[in-house]
Amino acid sequence: MNKYLRRAIIGVIAGAAGGVALAYTFDNPAVGFSLGVLFGAIYGVAFAAPSRADADGILTAASLGVPLWALINVVALPLLAGELPRWTAAGMRAQFPTLVGWTLYGIILGLLAQAFGDLAMRVFGAEREPLVPAPEVKTRIVILGGGFAGVTCAEYLERAFGADASVEMTLVSETNALLFTPMLAEVAASSLEATHISTPLRSTLRRTRVVRGRVIGCDLSARQVRLASDTRMPVSPTNHKDADTAAHADDHLLSYDHLVLALGAVSNYLGMKNVEQTAFDFKSLADAIRIRNHVIDCFERADAETNAQARRALVTFVIAGGGYAGAELAGGLNDFARGMLALYPNIPPEEVKVVLVHSRERILPEMSAGLADYALRHMEERGVTFELQTRLTDARPGAVTLNSGEEIETETLVWTAGTAPNPLLQTLPVERDKRGAAVVDGTLAVPGHAGVWALGDCAQVPDAKTGQPCPPTAQFALREAKTLAGNIHAQVHGRPLKAFHFDSLGQLCVVGHQTACAEIKGLKFSGFFAWLMWRGIYLGKLPGLERKVRVLVDWIIEVFFPRDIVQTIDTDTHRKDLGTPGDEARAEEMHRMSEAQGAYAGS
Repeated sequence: MNKYLRRAIIGVIAGAAGGVALAYTFDNPAVGFSLGVLFGAIYGVAFAAPSRADADGILTAASLGVPLWALINVVALPLLAGELPRWTAAGMRAQFPTLVGWTLYGIILGLLAQAFGDLAMRVFGAEREPLVPAPEVKTRIVILGGGFAGVTCAEYLERAFGADASVEMTLVSETNALLFTPMLAEVAASSLEATHISTPLRSTLRRTRVVRGRVIGCDLSARQVRLASDTRMPVSPTNHKDADTAAHADDHLLSYDHLVLALGAVSNYLGMKNVEQTAFDFKSLADAIRIRNHVIDCFERADAETNAQARRALVTFVIAGGGYAGAELAGGLNDFARGMLALYPNIPPEEVKVVLVHSRERILPEMSAGLADYALRHMEERGVTFELQTRLTDARPGAVTLNSGEEIETETLVWTAGTAPNPLLQTLPVERDKRGAAVVDGTLAVPGHAGVWALGDCAQVPDAKTGQPCPPTAQFALREAKTLAGNIHAQVHGRPLKAFHFDSLGQLCVVGHQTACAEIKGLKFSGFFAWLMWRGIYLGKLPGLERKVRVLVDWIIEVFFPRDIVQTIDTDTHRKDLGTPGDEARAEEMHRMSEAQGAYAGS
């Protein structure tokens, strides 16, 4: 039996029973009974309650009594009789008996509809959905990477293709959330809760299939992506054959017609293995959480340390790299550390030291010299120490070595001095630039490989107007994603492709307590106003209303209360060892890729 016919019959029976009670409150009982049967049928079709949900069914039907009473007895019946609606208090009081009748009708309707529905379930079984043949999938688009570039590309593809079921989109990401990296330093500095700057991919992408997994290889000739065996890959109408094929192997295969490489970048230690083993990365949410908890742990240990030299090493924090990430982290950690001194009375303030090591003559090379100098002066006034035109050459637990021969005793080293495109690109037969990024044409297509595209940090994207490579920044990645999605849609429908062009809007960098630098369309701002601009602009760009509200609340709380110093993970374990079972093989594989990347960068 058709499920809607079945629901209608149940609704008519329940409505007729309730209509008997309703008829007693109407001047014309036949009208009351007929309305009861009619609305019973409508209720049965529209509000089929789940099995054994008696209370929900009764409350739902009873709550419908009031609006039905207002619609029928207060408005409709008087109008049909050529009278005005009974909006007055006296008129509504006169209709009170019918309100009681409608409420009683709703209770009876909900109770009997639920009872007959459960009876029909036991006698006839569950409702049967009409068999609709699955649409044939003609185009499979696979996006590798869950960062700004990959997720934004998926969003624009969803808009472009709409409800076209012949196109299947899959996004592969190692995490299940989009990290808003501009606010990562605030997590490390305990200004924001970690999860508040991460948006779940499954709530962001409505029709894109999200696969949380790790890509270990791509066969561009066979048009397949190989995922690690620990990948949670759901079976879909277009990948069940791949799943069957992979059932006899350790890995999963994912076939595609269009492949989007949005793999991002990784830390590049330039072949310095000791630094790699000693330093904290600063790329992911886990990295920021580890840094924050490690800083708190250093203060806990330093407060109990009686040896002055050992105590100074615990509260000395070295950051390698003076770009955006390094400068923002140095400013944030300096504020965090000095704000904690009131809670650790055994640590002399003069022993707390944040050292920024940078190889160039000024920090923030992406900004104008005037703003960079302003940022340096402000951070120095707040207590940050700078080692400019200096490189980190070695590190060991407890100390780092500079190219000048100076050794800084420290328990904390954070590396932001170098990044490189994802090492997976080294395994692909595509042209790469000196950084190791995939070279693409003006439409973001990889030459020589039909259906393969690349964007973001892992690609060298030429600007259609200047011909120069675009910088690997988030604002360019977002625009590249829009162009790439449009070009895939155009190619699927046989239309011409567009070349990418975008003029930078400007740069923003927060450098400490209520201070930032901003350069917007040639206009320069600094200080408190620039800090307000930074927060306003990035709050607006943060995906999702819920996340915006959470971050705004965190900022408001920070005005009235000190930053939280509760540790959320065990810091006794070395940062490189933190992870989940099975990470050892992954770490070994990433180490081999890192060595290959270092050799490539040095060649």
